[in-house]
Amino acid sequence: MLTFQDHFRQGGRWQRRQFLRAGALALGGLSLGDQFAVKAAAEGQGSSPLKDRSVIFLFMHGGPSQFETFDPKMDMPSNIRSVTGEIPTTLPGITFGSTFQRLAKLAHKFSIVRSFVTGDGNHDIKPVVGADTMRANMGSLYSSIAGPTRINSAMPTNVTLFPRSVEAKAQEAVKEFGNFESTGELSRSFAPFVPGAGADLQQDMQLNLPAGRFHDRQALLGMVDDWRRRVGTGDAVQGLDATQQQAFDALHRGVFDAFDLSQEDPRLIERYDTAPLLPRARIDPRWKNINHYETNAMTLGRQLLLARRLCERGAGFVTLTTSFIWDMHADVNNAPMTTGMDYVGRPFDHAVSAFIEDVEARGLSDRILLVCCGEMGRTPVINANGGRDHWGNLAPLMLYGGGLKMGQVIGQSSRDGGEPASQPVFMKDLLATIMHSLMDIGQVRLMPGVSQRVLEAITKGQPIRSLV
Repeated sequence: MLTFQDHFRQGGRWQRRQFLRAGALALGGLSLGDQFAVKAAAEGQGSSPLKDRSVIFLFMHGGPSQFETFDPKMDMPSNIRSVTGEIPTTLPGITFGSTFQRLAKLAHKFSIVRSFVTGDGNHDIKPVVGADTMRANMGSLYSSIAGPTRINSAMPTNVTLFPRSVEAKAQEAVKEFGNFESTGELSRSFAPFVPGAGADLQQDMQLNLPAGRFHDRQALLGMVDDWRRRVGTGDAVQGLDATQQQAFDALHRGVFDAFDLSQEDPRLIERYDTAPLLPRARIDPRWKNINHYETNAMTLGRQLLLARRLCERGAGFVTLTTSFIWDMHADVNNAPMTTGMDYVGRPFDHAVSAFIEDVEARGLSDRILLVCCGEMGRTPVINANGGRDHWGNLAPLMLYGGGLKMGQVIGQSSRDGGEPASQPVFMKDLLATIMHSLMDIGQVRLMPGVSQRVLEAITKGQPIRSLV
């Protein structure tokens, strides 16, 4: 736990002292101040296997349809092809489902995989936490190599953003299909930092501090804030040595600023905002998942904006999920494909396109990799109610940035869109692609102390050949 201590006992009397100590958030047991000292001592010696990159993994919870997103199959019969029609893109001969009007105009900026296989049609979170990731959040694999925090900013290297990270009134995180905070067989010190449980500290779009979990990190934010108010710029911090003062300054600049969305241009916040996109009057009250649709529209854009801010400031891996929304069976729980894509697809199109335009404008396309996929795809044949059911043999996958080759469609699906016809990509390959973007795997192999199991996990697959 990080502690701020103002006094110590000596000779029966309390003496004034200020110091910082970071335990659970430190690398290898070093205090935050110690980390800065080590960094200063090692400056100029050797090179890091970590690239100056971050990943945002946008998990499309519930299983998106490949047909109504990136592979419409309009030459097939009406019970197979996209029920939303198609729209031309900036890639010659390539169309998307017509809901993705903004993304169609940016298709040359990202890449689509039409031959991605998740392996089964089960509701779970296997791309993020599954057998291929050692039952740990994929970001925890990264943190086990990079360390839990950045030395120069105290920014957690592994963050998970649920809707309450930006909106206190949002629905609670859906965890019945898997634990996004799992570290599997890794140490709990590599668990994601998950902001956003306590409503009392939320003001406008600022950070919601967590209540009742990750107490060490809650203490970090809450106690630093209190410390900052009390000491201001006065003499109270003069007792800190140089590296401790640097640590304090890093916490002040890095952690607090990163989570404060109010520092963004209001026009940019408005561009990201997906809340106005939910056609509330058309929500069928019979659907039990109404709250999921509302939460998605309320928060998705701001979650992506927050994720971008975190990546700019050193968070190496950000997992982002809204709620259980892409499950479009057309039953008592879920919308049919047509209205489902209206409720879910339009906010996705709006938020992801805003993110791409924002990142491009900031010149960050090589530094941030966005990955969008779910746990499965959807059946080629539409069911009797106008929905699609679970399908594990093919699923949509979108990647943007991260120094990879953009503006292409990778692999082809079978005629009915049910399985790969060429270049199959499996989840182990997606993991390898992500880690290839984040680090030099050859150098990682030479690092002392890296788990052999982690090395095996991140090298089991092959980076997607057309991207690297």
